[in-house]
Amino acid sequence: MTPKTYKAAIFRGVGKVEVVDLPYPQCGDDEAIVRNVLTGICGSDIFAFQKHGPESRIWIDEEFGHEAISEVVALGKNVTGLEVGDRVFVNQGKAMRDMRRMSATGGFSNYLRIPQCEAGHSLLKIDNDLPLRTAVLFEPFVIGTRGVKVLDPQPGDSAIVFGAGIIGLTSAIMLHWYGCKKVMVVDLSDFRLENARKFGFSTCNPSTEDLKAKALAEFSSVQSHFGERCAARLYVDAVGVKSVIESFSMLAPRNGAISIVGVHKQPAPIDWVQVSFSNWHIHGCGDGETEDLLPDILAMMRARKDELSFLVTHEFPVERISEALELAANAQAAQKVCISF
Repeated sequence: MTPKTYKAAIFRGVGKVEVVDLPYPQCGDDEAIVRNVLTGICGSDIFAFQKHGPESRIWIDEEFGHEAISEVVALGKNVTGLEVGDRVFVNQGKAMRDMRRMSATGGFSNYLRIPQCEAGHSLLKIDNDLPLRTAVLFEPFVIGTRGVKVLDPQPGDSAIVFGAGIIGLTSAIMLHWYGCKKVMVVDLSDFRLENARKFGFSTCNPSTEDLKAKALAEFSSVQSHFGERCAARLYVDAVGVKSVIESFSMLAPRNGAISIVGVHKQPAPIDWVQVSFSNWHIHGCGDGETEDLLPDILAMMRARKDELSFLVTHEFPVERISEALELAANAQAAQKVCISF
């Protein structure tokens, strides 16, 4: 029996989220209705809650959230390739036929209507037997995988990931999945670095350890035009702060490559003489359609299955979403915070 209304979180501006009752949607012939089950809180949600701005792509007086794992509860007669009960990911931008909603598909609402629903485009099927706390990490793994694949990791490569938040850890996990023999994770949060160590990654907290000395000890050193450098070839910036670019410039060897995944809110100068003479490669992280990355991510999740679930450290009902957003910003106490329906 379908409900008459459902709960939806509406973003009202900095520090303001209102949970309201909305009418239960009707399913048209070309549409689907999904029930959101568990939705992760993204850094863009936190940024909007703390500061807001158009770069968050979250809009005042609208539904938001985009890291939902959902269940199909109704299908129009023209929709093929899906069944009621399927677990799915609501594919950002494409699901709502509105790229403006890339970061605001309505993941913090209990139900969603999917217009012009197409399996494999609007909704991506996720294995029903994956642990829910593993499945909900799918979208962060999309971001991490984009940031990693652009670096073209090769078996035997070594890498350093700056940031032990969920994007840093998904990047590190995918680097290992693609064959990197050694991965170091760098962060200021001992809580999050401990989680990185559970995956077998080496770690460094630059506030208490000498980053260059530890990197050279872990990966060995090579000589460059600019002195002694770390032999690790690949780097991921999952933080988006100036100090990461400075650390890359200090460590990277000739032909070193960095993927900028973290969003820099302030300029981060780099020495272009070193870029030129060292032949460094600097990449963004926006390449790769979500549906094209799905097979690699699901293969990794099937292989690691229960090993990933512990990264979800907290679940809150939607009525406590403001509390959840505040906790999600605390790097010393939380890894991944989710809204559970």
